[in-house]
Amino acid sequence: MENKKIETFDDWKDFFRAWQKDIGYDTALFSSVLQGYEFGEKFAEPKHTEIEFGNFSGGRKWESAGEIARSEIKDLLLRLITVQGDTEFASVEQQRRLLNSAPTERDLRSIVRINAEEMRHGWQMSYLLVTHFGDAGKTEARKLLERCADRKERILGAFNEPLEDWLDFFTYTAFVDRDGMYQLKMLSHSGFAPLGRSMGPMLNEESFHLLTGLTGLQRILRAGKVPVEIVQKVLNRWLPVCFDLFGHERSKGIANAYLWGLKGRFNEEEAGPVQDPEALNDAARGLYYKEVQGLVELLNKDIGEGKPKLSTPDIKFRRAIGEYKGQRFSVTGDLLDQEAYALHLEKVLPSAEDRKKIRELMKEPGWGAA
Repeated sequence: MENKKIETFDDWKDFFRAWQKDIGYDTALFSSVLQGYEFGEKFAEPKHTEIEFGNFSGGRKWESAGEIARSEIKDLLLRLITVQGDTEFASVEQQRRLLNSAPTERDLRSIVRINAEEMRHGWQMSYLLVTHFGDAGKTEARKLLERCADRKERILGAFNEPLEDWLDFFTYTAFVDRDGMYQLKMLSHSGFAPLGRSMGPMLNEESFHLLTGLTGLQRILRAGKVPVEIVQKVLNRWLPVCFDLFGHERSKGIANAYLWGLKGRFNEEEAGPVQDPEALNDAARGLYYKEVQGLVELLNKDIGEGKPKLSTPDIKFRRAIGEYKGQRFSVTGDLLDQEAYALHLEKVLPSAEDRKKIRELMKEPGWGAA
């Protein structure tokens, strides 16, 4: 495949099948669990045929990249589609090793379906790249299948993190995929019509991922076998990378994406006029953080009497980008010195012993309530 060039989307499909083989994805298991599943492009008509916001508001949405006169707008659109596609293939790479340790048949069917839909989402973004962006798009579509999460080559940090067990999986699908849902909702308002039309089916499929994660965590907490303290540590591991996924607090990139009509707000239809386009990342993160707090409170209802409750780590804890990058804030938002912070991380993040205990517990009957 190294010397083969992508001329058509059928050529790209050959690279896709080679990628499945290269990452060791069990396609025989896939076929047996999801009998008759076929990959393909899916589109749905958007609510609006005119660009909804920004400098081109009221104009007809672009049906092809060729209709976009300014090269910098096309370049940013290409980047948005590439990043979205990169997350989809990365998540399959992160999750694939859990296939052989599914605690129940129900969990096996869930992870295989989620993997299928993430692959299809990456397929959808690649279709847009190949069919609308010429040689540049074909190059990016190929790179989507050449980068690898195992080598920490994926564009966004959260998608280079390994999933070590099924508690990771449920937390990931409940919260990392929820961030993905925010991104899809924002792109559903895109002035590039093929991208906007791609989002409806992707959002419908993504809802199953979120439900799988949340109900998985609820099952674990109701059963009471996995200590709440360990569940909290796993939340502490994943939620900071979710907060990072929204980007820098102030960003000219997100401002341009909005002003050029490429990417809207999560609550676009009711949000009102934009006061500060460069702060849109932080506004979306704030909405997400509030939702996460509500979900954590919901999870607490499944914890038995007399046991500790879960909490949402402070938004400043363990951040890798933005204003709080590299700063030593605790899970409660207190600034610590270097020695105290190192000890704090040992206390609030999963240890090797915690991981061992999770794996042992999930081999036993009754680890997750029905």
